[in-house]
Amino acid sequence: MAEPAEFEQQDGADEPQVRSMRVAAALTRKGGDEFVKPGKLVEVRFVKGQSLSLTASRLLALMILTAGGDAWRDTTHRMRKADIRRGHKGNERIVDMLEELHRTLFAEDDTSWRGKRATKRFNLIQASWEEVEDGDRETGWIEWQFTPDARRLIQESQTYAVMNRQAVLGFRSAYALKLYEEGALRLHRRQPVWKVDVVGLRAALGIDLDKYKDFAQLRRKVLTVAKAEIDQLSHFTVEWTETRRGRAVTDIEFRFVPKGAPAQIAAVDELERHSTGRQARREGLVETLVNTDPMISPVEASEPVAGTEVASVLKKVTAALAASDRGRDTANEAWARFPDGPLHFGVTEQAARAIGVQHGGGWDVDVIADAYRKHMGDRLAVLSGKKLERSWKGWCETFANRRGRP
Repeated sequence: MAEPAEFEQQDGADEPQVRSMRVAAALTRKGGDEFVKPGKLVEVRFVKGQSLSLTASRLLALMILTAGGDAWRDTTHRMRKADIRRGHKGNERIVDMLEELHRTLFAEDDTSWRGKRATKRFNLIQASWEEVEDGDRETGWIEWQFTPDARRLIQESQTYAVMNRQAVLGFRSAYALKLYEEGALRLHRRQPVWKVDVVGLRAALGIDLDKYKDFAQLRRKVLTVAKAEIDQLSHFTVEWTETRRGRAVTDIEFRFVPKGAPAQIAAVDELERHSTGRQARREGLVETLVNTDPMISPVEASEPVAGTEVASVLKKVTAALAASDRGRDTANEAWARFPDGPLHFGVTEQAARAIGVQHGGGWDVDVIADAYRKHMGDRLAVLSGKKLERSWKGWCETFANRRGRP
């Protein structure tokens, strides 16, 4: 598809003739969740034995998003700490992520002063500044400057990956995020196939040579996990074939396939849902819940909103009651019965409150408990022990998924 006319406009006389920066500037003006990562930054490989954690990878993506069309310039960029924390109250993790970015080395093929083949090692972040808050304030900004090598790679990039901010922040595997970047880059090039040997794959994804030595482990722990997340959250799916020499896998060919409109809409819907229950939805462990909750109106129940799905374990627990001996699980006294009043005092109340705080998505725990009692009705009187605990936890997750953040 040809680039939109607005992407071809230059922002100033000193703007380099780099398409990736023109597109980045246009997407910044447009707003929304899409942003550009220059191709050479996607393809730069980690130095042997080094890689970025998931949180540091996300921060680097946010830095590139924030810098936009000015990422190539010799200047500082800035971002609010609140845009990085994403709900975490403390800023100590930001310090760890910045320091990790500073010390992580990348590599590229180059030539020495004698014209010989050489490997060049460099950082992407040259300097950073973090505001020191007064007292317990959780406000503030960070500033940073990309290294000359990073800016050079950006200026040399004639191709780029268009990525989605919500998808980047939604991944739970650093390997999934890196493979997502590789796929987004190749789809834009109209070359949806990436053939790489096992050594190159490890370098690209940042997998230590001493980790997952058996390819069966690498397939199970890295590729299968990455594929599941990408297929669920991105605008494309990924498949791969393996080439063997004898019994050993030597090469992998990845194929990135754009999704059709319905599947893309489903991915967008998933990104808008709370992350709680995402793995269960991905693995098909969710079922549509018939509206028996008096708190939900018929109009709400007729619409496909997040939260009309519930972990199948909840349904199985409640359905199994009819066939059970109706006996109470006295082995766990803390869950002998569900409390009738506020979840404040008492062993059971405190245990139920802890689960509600952890899995209730920020909603008032007593509000969740009232809805739970109404939904369960007479069934709650015969539910106890581990079954009650699992049922309550499943309801808290369902409540949060259905209503989103308060």
